[in-house]
Amino acid sequence: MHTRYGFTKMNLAEFSPWLQQQRLGRTILKIQQHHTWNPNYSLFNGHNHFERQQAMKNHHVAHNGWQNIGQHFTIFPDGSILTGRSLETTPACIFGQNAGSICIESFGNFDQGGDVMRPEQRTAIIQVTALLCKKFNLPINEFSIIYHHWFDLATGERKESPVNSKSCPGSGFFGGNSIADCVNNFLPLISQALNNYHPGDSTNHVSKYVVVTASRLNIRKGPSTAFPPASDRAPIERGSIIRVYDENGDWLKISNSKSHWVFGRFTQEVVRASVNAQVLRVRNGPGTNFAILGTIPKGEEVFVLEESNAWCKIDFDDKWLSRNFLDFHL
Repeated sequence: MHTRYGFTKMNLAEFSPWLQQQRLGRTILKIQQHHTWNPNYSLFNGHNHFERQQAMKNHHVAHNGWQNIGQHFTIFPDGSILTGRSLETTPACIFGQNAGSICIESFGNFDQGGDVMRPEQRTAIIQVTALLCKKFNLPINEFSIIYHHWFDLATGERKESPVNSKSCPGSGFFGGNSIADCVNNFLPLISQALNNYHPGDSTNHVSKYVVVTASRLNIRKGPSTAFPPASDRAPIERGSIIRVYDENGDWLKISNSKSHWVFGRFTQEVVRASVNAQVLRVRNGPGTNFAILGTIPKGEEVFVLEESNAWCKIDFDDKWLSRNFLDFHL
């Protein structure tokens, strides 16, 4: 395991214990799959992992205007895994789908006729995705594991159309980039890697969910400012959904196994729900007279920040859903 330019390079044997040590405040619901397209295999010489990762960061910052590299992990042709932005930070990878996501970039061009994926990289993509599913207790389906190609670039609407979309993670990625390709070709490999894994009910000990309203929220080792910050956890960013396991006055315990607390006055309670309509329209206000921003498919999980006249706001931006088509959970 080596670190340079703020990135850590690991092989698969190192990645698994490293991942188990990570503690996240924000709730993870999805794993995004991408390919870099450019750079492709021709720009990888077997030794320039850090240089290529730094070049991607420079491009994302200078040309896209992001604060950091967009992805959490890059998987290279030789199977090496490089960290990117902090896991506590929302990725900048799929418009409208970044909240609650982990982003994986596979180095190469995996469109048909592009790079032929090396076996080492193929194994690493499968294993990393499987380990992330297990870490965050995610079901292995097309809602937890998503491809960039399925979403409209302008609206974030899930529609799987060649119009206004990327081919990412590649038209040749594990047999194709459609939802059917993912379900038939990729997801069975994840299931096989986890050896009959069945996610448990991760809400057993959760008392409620909250969204962070401060720009950055520090995590402390106890329920007051007299306790030091948790050294193994980064601050949680605005808009992140976090699980609450206990309360002490204005302080919220956000870990079921450790004494990790945040100040509750910088959060807002939200309610977890899932879409029960086949396709549910997202509007920019609480009513059918407001403009349609996109759609959300059946089974997608959302968190409701506020309600108005049987409409539910699901984002700090004005994104609203009809309450009649939501099933509410904890």
